[in-house]
Amino acid sequence: MSVTNSLRPLVDRDELTLEQKEALLGYALIAPALLLVVAVILYPVAYNVYLSFTEIPLDPAEAPEWVGLQHYSTLLSSSQFWAAFKNTVVFTFFSDVLATLGGLGAALLFNKKFRGRRLARGLMLLPYVAPLIAVAYIWQLLLDPLYGVVPWLFSDVLHLYGGNIDLLNSSKTALGMVIAFDAWRYFPFAFLMLIARVQSIPQDMYEAAKIDGAGKLAQFKDITLPELKYVLATVFLLRWIWNFNKFADIWLLTRKVNTLPLYAYQTAFSNYQMGQAAAISMVLFLALMGFVLVYVSTVLEW
Repeated sequence: MSVTNSLRPLVDRDELTLEQKEALLGYALIAPALLLVVAVILYPVAYNVYLSFTEIPLDPAEAPEWVGLQHYSTLLSSSQFWAAFKNTVVFTFFSDVLATLGGLGAALLFNKKFRGRRLARGLMLLPYVAPLIAVAYIWQLLLDPLYGVVPWLFSDVLHLYGGNIDLLNSSKTALGMVIAFDAWRYFPFAFLMLIARVQSIPQDMYEAAKIDGAGKLAQFKDITLPELKYVLATVFLLRWIWNFNKFADIWLLTRKVNTLPLYAYQTAFSNYQMGQAAAISMVLFLALMGFVLVYVSTVLEW
């Protein structure tokens, strides 16, 4: 065999069909995206799985110690973990429900024509588009036990309790304040999703219902809700997935509410237990994957 023949490419481009050339071009175009996914998502996830089965020493010179399922068994027997898990579920559920109901009410309200509706719609989006750190600081000022408007209103005006209570730093009220903050900040997202669907409902359906004698409540129950059920399910499940993994909002507002993301952060960077924190992250990851599967099977119907 000659040297020329030995250096001949394994695949002659001239012998490729048009379909094969298009396939090679497609692989070349998606290769950078695949490399990015592997570097940013798959590798960190795989490394986190490895960390959850090992004990990482503080001394970089020492080798990690394989401990198997020890971190997971420690979590299952930890009252602090179950308290964080409960706080996560309570925060996610109630903030999700309140934000979705607020968005639904706003969508129904702004579906009606009135003067200044465009301006009001723009103002409705302010909580969602405003910088998180700015709105969190404003809420801290509003809830300040000495100078805040909300404690003064609750104690001196409405007489719901006596004395100054730090609503953000009290174990009895901190979770409720975080839920209220998240519902207020993210109900515009539900509003944007729902208002588009509400405006696309044919008005002929409501006119026919009026002719049949159906009232406002019957029209809402028999027409509006069935037309909105897929959008409502989408909003609820997406917000559930996002809220279950929420960190920045809670961290900036108060340190008295311990959810799974905050518990993992404190375990890793305050207690320096990287393996334990990786196990918490894996529990959180598996829970989120379960919610994603529910979303894909129920909403997307894949």
